[in-house]
Amino acid sequence: MKGFDYLGVNTLEFDVEKCVGCGMCLTVCPHAVFTRSDAGVKGAKVTLDKPAKCMECGACAINCPVAAITVKPGVGCASAILHSWITGEEASCDCSGGGCC
Repeated sequence: MKGFDYLGVNTLEFDVEKCVGCGMCLTVCPHAVFTRSDAGVKGAKVTLDKPAKCMECGACAINCPVAAITVKPGVGCASAILHSWITGEEASCDCSGGGCC
């Protein structure tokens, strides 16, 4: 499996101006989408380093205390991606047709 980049869909948005540097997104993201270059500096802001690796599980958005992260469900949704990995079938993320969402 090539990873999540091959799907070419991603709704992850990160507002660096709202970020307070708590690091919660770093803790909860299963794919290391976010990084912080100043790891030893308390309150150093994170950066959205690998957005194509996002499987849109929503853990970062749910746990961000200042709503600096949003993930729109539907396009590229985690359920369809996981199903694709398990079955080897093409990921179908078209929620308008009663798909994954």
